[in-house]
Amino acid sequence: MKTEKNILVAFVLNSAFSLIELFGGLITGSIAILSDSLHDLGDALSIGLSFILERKSKKKADLHYTYGYVRYSVMGSIFTTLILLIGSIFVIYEAIKRIFNPVTINYSGMIILAILGVIINLGAAYFTKEGDSLNQKAVNLHMLEDVLGWVVVLIGAILMHFTDIAIIDSILSILVALFIFYNAFKNIIKIGDLFLEKTPDDIDIKALKKDLLTIKGVKDVHHIHIRSLDGFNNFATMHIVTEKYDSALKEKVRERLQGFKINHSTIEIELPNEDCHNKQCELKIDKKHHH
Repeated sequence: MKTEKNILVAFVLNSAFSLIELFGGLITGSIAILSDSLHDLGDALSIGLSFILERKSKKKADLHYTYGYVRYSVMGSIFTTLILLIGSIFVIYEAIKRIFNPVTINYSGMIILAILGVIINLGAAYFTKEGDSLNQKAVNLHMLEDVLGWVVVLIGAILMHFTDIAIIDSILSILVALFIFYNAFKNIIKIGDLFLEKTPDDIDIKALKKDLLTIKGVKDVHHIHIRSLDGFNNFATMHIVTEKYDSALKEKVRERLQGFKINHSTIEIELPNEDCHNKQCELKIDKKHHH
């Protein structure tokens, strides 16, 4: 409940401020503030979905979702990441137009909004710094990024106030938009990896197999398949070859897999003379293979 409450507080703060800065950007004429309002709006939607999915993802597995509801959070991430990507492209386009057609900017108003942005996002970061959810940790990272973004806008506004060089606003907005686009694009790639069933980047299959072969009684390990539901909950299936069946062996294998961040495993025990079916699925682990 504490995690859900923290996310809800961050959602309210972020939503209210994204509307304030949207109007503030229009009033001050700052494209940098308008760009950040789009970013914050995307964040607010992301946090709102995180709050809803925080509850949804806790639902137990059923006949319709035998792996549980965890991937609902991934679907929400796709939606909000696309908003950030499209918003970033729009901001870059508008900022480039401003370079060639400068407009008058209210620097004092921009400074006030930037200070307000730092304070509100620091508050949201504080409320999301503690909790028991990876969802909440991701929200906290968003908030810290927002604090840094507003610090950049504040510095730019002060520089423009004293130099009257309006182009700084466009340059800053392009830099902020590129930073957001880069991180959003990286997130889309990660989501793509999940749906394409790619082995998680932090799991080395060769090292995993080598470790399992050190367990007494394990003669061979093959048919290793590892995937992740949401980037954190990792699943594995594999065949373990042993001289004689021992239920304790499965438990030993599962304990080792926990050390490789695999929290759910399906293990098939085989005898040395047993014929292994589905040879086309066999994973060739050699020096040329990279996970």
